[in-house]
Amino acid sequence: MNIFYFYILLLVHPYISLWFISFKQADRKSWEALIPVYNYYVAFKLGAKKPWWSLLMIVPGAHIVMWSVVNTSYIRRFGYFSLIDTLQGVFFPYIIMAKIAKDKDPIISETNWANSKEMGDREWGDHLALFLSLPIIGHIIALGIGAVTRHQPGKKSKVKEWGDSILFALVAASIIRTYVFEPFQIPTGSMEKTLVVGDFLFVNKLAYGPKVPVTPLSYPLVHNTVPWINVKSYTGLETSNYTRLPGFSGVKNNDVLVFNYPSGDTAVYDPRMPNGLMGHDYHGIVNKEALRLWQEKNASISTLKVQLKDSILKSAPQGNFDMYSVDAFTSQEATRRVMNLNGQDFIDNIELWRDKARYKLAVDKVAYDQSNGGTIEHYGVIYRPVDKRENYIKRCVGIPGDWIEIKNSTLYVNDKKAFVAENQNLQYNVTNVLIPTKSRMDEKYGLEVERGDYYKNQNSDGSYIMNLTKDQLTKLKKSNPEGNFNLVRYPQLADSITPSPVRLIDNLNSFPKDFYINNTITDFNRFQIPFAGQKIKIDTNNIAWFRRIITAYEGHSLKETKDGILIDGKKATEYTFAMNYYWLMGDNRYNSADSRIWGFVPEDHIVGKASMVWFSKSPYKGVRWERLFNIIR
Repeated sequence: MNIFYFYILLLVHPYISLWFISFKQADRKSWEALIPVYNYYVAFKLGAKKPWWSLLMIVPGAHIVMWSVVNTSYIRRFGYFSLIDTLQGVFFPYIIMAKIAKDKDPIISETNWANSKEMGDREWGDHLALFLSLPIIGHIIALGIGAVTRHQPGKKSKVKEWGDSILFALVAASIIRTYVFEPFQIPTGSMEKTLVVGDFLFVNKLAYGPKVPVTPLSYPLVHNTVPWINVKSYTGLETSNYTRLPGFSGVKNNDVLVFNYPSGDTAVYDPRMPNGLMGHDYHGIVNKEALRLWQEKNASISTLKVQLKDSILKSAPQGNFDMYSVDAFTSQEATRRVMNLNGQDFIDNIELWRDKARYKLAVDKVAYDQSNGGTIEHYGVIYRPVDKRENYIKRCVGIPGDWIEIKNSTLYVNDKKAFVAENQNLQYNVTNVLIPTKSRMDEKYGLEVERGDYYKNQNSDGSYIMNLTKDQLTKLKKSNPEGNFNLVRYPQLADSITPSPVRLIDNLNSFPKDFYINNTITDFNRFQIPFAGQKIKIDTNNIAWFRRIITAYEGHSLKETKDGILIDGKKATEYTFAMNYYWLMGDNRYNSADSRIWGFVPEDHIVGKASMVWFSKSPYKGVRWERLFNIIR
């Protein structure tokens, strides 16, 4: 049910509940029940003795909880306290409301907490209310405190006292978390060294305007999964359309943003973050699974892989190789060679293999694990609404209308070299440099293993691969004036950018995941970021860039035929964008899954601006005191 209809229900609810009759039984005027908004003010005053709680009824997310609160507290003033009565008050109060109006019994005084009978009448109803507020934990708190303290006659029971306190605390915290700011923890190193694993942030939702929840009926203070029991924390019984309240400013270039993962509409359900599959690119996983299934059916790849592996092992001195690296290389090289000869077969039947991959993921619940060459068992495939997709954090390098290009590992925005953040981590191929010992590297250049720095011999020629910030690069250059520092390019064949099936493995990994658009993380074709109201020509040459926008983000059907492109069943040569889009990239530029992998980020996915690190703890060294209360730039 759309949230609009629920608010209509809130408006008509007092009339369905016959408040204009029962208000007289509470020594109020009948007309007070007929005035929208004011009637809730009176009902809260009669039931909960807190008339100002009626203001919370206008807040999406809190409105449902407060609706249950006003109904339950109201019927209790007429003697309905039991477990069944409380259940009705929370979920469907109309039967009891009709009884109250029919019986015409006067409102009763508040519970006499010194009367054991009255306390007994409401005991299980209070237990239910506490359980619905905070299951199990609420009872542990209430009963635990009750066990070590003596109940004072005339005072509320611990269950009732803690039920009221917990309920209001959760409502208040949910409102703050939804509309003002939200805590966020950095789980991975994609923003190193601007933000590091173990940083705890405040996300300012007022900066760009808070979003009204798309799924307001959800469990408070958790995102999309209830911890420990691994069940989703929300329901789609009530939904709303994308609405953003006014903010202080719009998104600017180089802001650090928290956003809902745009490729998370469909997700491989595996909440073991950050090591699970939940935050991974489902559409990329499908492509990889499809390619692997095709490889398994193609005997020539397996045969060639074995031949290449035998050749490497025979030519290398025993023990002077890494078996994981050998397996990874031979698998990729064998695939490339067969693709060069027979890749068109995979291209022509790609949807067949993708369907097989989707089936394997959804039904068999198994995904290939590149990290160890085995498989991961997961919990299936699920759909995520926009506001319940995983939260990601990256830097906004391009806003609507900007032109983006990456050439030779250098990012260009509107044909100018892009801003490089103070702690942005770039990867260099370093030669002719004297590298001191590990301890001296830490002391002299500020390199720390835990922050993603590493250096190693790449080849016998003495070259190194190093992740460096601007400051670290400056120090190394000063100490080694004869050194050579060149940005790394991946893959090393990045100069071979002629569209062909040979490069389809790389093409399927990078946005827009099209066989004949050759993008890599270090070389990206020039393109413009769409903006709301922009009208463009579309054809078979550029439709790949906009497939996800047209279908997943803006909700149209898309079909590509030999006779042209069909949108919502009609032939189309133009398309007008309904939303603004953004291009986001991690500061740890060579170790970040970002827009280069999954593409544009729609405006309805933007959560807020990362504003401050309020706490930071290293998994190796404990609290990082120097990072506490740092402003994020």
